Amino acid sequence: MQKNILLTSFTTWKTCHVTNSSDDMLGHVINSYNKPLHYLHKVPVDHELAPKKVLEKFIKLKPDILVCCGMAEKRKMLNLESRARSGEKTLETDVDLKNLAKGLAMTRVSHDAGKFVCNTLYFSVLNYLKNQSQSCIFVHVPVLTSDNLEPIKSNFISVLDRISEN
Repeated sequence: MQKNILLTSFTTWKTCHVTNSSDDMLGHVINSYNKPLHYLHKVPVDHELAPKKVLEKFIKLKPDILVCCGMAEKRKMLNLESRARSGEKTLETDVDLKNLAKGLAMTRVSHDAGKFVCNTLYFSVLNYLKNQSQSCIFVHVPVLTSDNLEPIKSNFISVLDRISEN
C-alpha cells in the first residue's frame, strides 16, 4: 500500500539567496512525480516557527511519513540525515537510510544535521514522533545547478519511491 507522504521545504534566509534549493527540489518533484504527495513550502527559517508550522501541518494531515528538506550550501549531493541533536540528547530516525541510499550515486547518509534550524526542526519532529507510528527523515539538498539537477532530482525521486514502498 502506498504511504501518505508530506514534504516540507524552507524559504531563503540570506539576502543573497534568490531561492532555497529545498524548495526548488519540491517544485521539480511536483512537476515530475506521478504519485500523490502533500507539500508544505517555504517554512520560515526560525528555530521556533519552523517546528510549529511543520507539526501543525503534520497533525492536520496525519501522513505516514514526513520528509523534511533543507538547503546545504556546502554539500555536493543529497544527504539523508540519520539523527538530530539538542544539547546532550540525540534522536535517530527509525527509517533504514542505508537502504534508501543504496545504489544512488548522488545520495549519502549523513550523521550531522548541522547546528541550525534544520537540526532544530528534525529534533523537534523526531521527539514528537517518539511514541507515534509515523516516521520522519531529513534530506539536505545541495545548491541545484544545470549540471547536478537531473541526477539529484532522479535520486530524490528514488528515495521517495523507496520510502513510500517500505
